[in-house]
Amino acid sequence: MNIQLMTDSGADIPKELAEAMNLQIVPLYLHFKDGEYKSGVDIDLPAFYQKIKETNELPQSAAPSPHDFYEAYKKVNKEKPIIMLSISKGLSSTYENAVAGKNILLEEEPDRVIEVLNTKTASCGVALLLHEAKKKIAENETFDQIVAHLSRKIEKTTSLFVLKTLENLIMGGRLDKVKGALAKTLNIKLLMKGSEEGTIEVTEKVRGEKRSIRRFIEQIGEYTKNAENKIIAMSHCNDETRAKSVLADIKKKYPFKDAYITETGPLISTYCGKGALVIAFFRD
Repeated sequence: MNIQLMTDSGADIPKELAEAMNLQIVPLYLHFKDGEYKSGVDIDLPAFYQKIKETNELPQSAAPSPHDFYEAYKKVNKEKPIIMLSISKGLSSTYENAVAGKNILLEEEPDRVIEVLNTKTASCGVALLLHEAKKKIAENETFDQIVAHLSRKIEKTTSLFVLKTLENLIMGGRLDKVKGALAKTLNIKLLMKGSEEGTIEVTEKVRGEKRSIRRFIEQIGEYTKNAENKIIAMSHCNDETRAKSVLADIKKKYPFKDAYITETGPLISTYCGKGALVIAFFRD
């Protein structure tokens, strides 16, 4: 590839897609009481889940530093332009640090070509945008054309979430324990989406597992009527069987031309909890 694609560990990328584009990933940090780990580098998913089970605690996350990005950019051949697709600025300081790292390197090597994009999404939403970048590179579009195309696609990206459990929200202090206990008693499931600003907002509270999944799937049709020329990306938190079942139901209802499925990494898993599903697609 004549362009180096990069992202961070707030993205969840199918292995085959990452390998096909020689993707470089700058890891975020996870802080447990016993120390700091680079997500996906120092701690893999089995070890991550085991640590949560043993300690009964969720880690705190932290963005890569500007220096981390500087080092990552510097490793790329200076003749090769870089497109860095960052987790949403509304969710993390990763984007600002990616820009700061770029500026540090440009002071040393002003001829470098680096573009940092705020994807306004996370998880498989970034995978969807990386797929677009890979496609446009294969079509021999110029760097500027690809950046412009991705900028347009970012504004069209729809990310939807459904949580199976509220446990992680309660453990992480993002949901009051009393409200959480009541919601669990009533079997309340949360449906969420990525906002236009790139934050995550609760859209609906639905009682029951089957109803929440049915509504999760129904929502797709509110954003696109023309799925036949589109790809849908899905990520799941430690529940591949559930994810494949829901994805099969989605494909029965909407004629997406292709689909990616992958597991959420430690960062997204921290916030979503087991059984959570994320889907991303381009709205009309």
